[in-house]
Amino acid sequence: MFSPEGPSLRELTVQALSSVEHGYDLLATKFDATPFRTPDRLLAAVADALEPLGPFDSGLDVCCGTGAGLSVLRSVCAGRIAGVDFSSGMLGEARRAHPTATLLRADALALPFAPVFDLAVSFGAFGHFLPAEQRVLFRGIHASLRPGGTLAFPLPAPPRVGSGPYWMLWGFDAVMRVRNALWRPPFVMYYRTFRLADVRARLEDAGFHVGLLPLPSLGTREDGSPRCRLMVARKGL
Repeated sequence: MFSPEGPSLRELTVQALSSVEHGYDLLATKFDATPFRTPDRLLAAVADALEPLGPFDSGLDVCCGTGAGLSVLRSVCAGRIAGVDFSSGMLGEARRAHPTATLLRADALALPFAPVFDLAVSFGAFGHFLPAEQRVLFRGIHASLRPGGTLAFPLPAPPRVGSGPYWMLWGFDAVMRVRNALWRPPFVMYYRTFRLADVRARLEDAGFHVGLLPLPSLGTREDGSPRCRLMVARKGL
C-alpha cells in the first residue's frame, strides 16, 4: 500500500492486530514509506518556529520512532540530542539515520531522565496515550526538562464538523474502539482524544506555562485561522 516500498495490506492488518510495541516493530523498516511518517514540510515549519525561541543546548524527542523529529532537534540544538521510544525496531531505523544521537528504548510514561534537557519535542505520538496517561506523560516530560525548558509539538486544527476528514477520524476511532473491545492485546491509537482545551489543561496541571504559535507556512483555513499551530509549553524557572 501507499508506495512500492510501503507495507502491504496484509502487513498492515497483522500490525493492527498486534500490540502497539510489536506492531511498530513489524512496521519499522517500511514506516518511512507510509503517510504515518511526519512530513518534511511540517518538520521544517516546526524548526522555523523554534529557532527564535532558543538558544537550546540539549534536546529530547519523545516517542522518536524512526527519528524524523531528531532532524528538528539537530537544527535548533547546539548540544546533545536524544530520542526515546519503546519499539526496538523503530529505534534501529533511527540509529541508522542518526548515528550520533543518544537513543534509548524506554516507556514514555516512565522517562528515565533527570532534568537535563532544554527542549523536548514529539510528533504524531500522543494518540497512543489515553487521556489519563497524557497527564503522566506530561509530568514525566516536565521532570526531564531543566528550569526554563520547553516542550513543543505541532497541533493541527480539527477538521470542520461534518466534513469528510471529520467523519474519517470519527470512523477510525470508532473502529479502533471496537477492535480493542474484541481483540487482545489492545492497539491504542485515537485521533479524537487530543483536543486543544483538554491538552492545555493537562499541560498546566503538569506545571507548564502554555502558549500557541501559528505555523504560517502550512497555510490557513477558510476562516483565516492557521491549519496548524505549535504548542509551546515552558517549565518555570
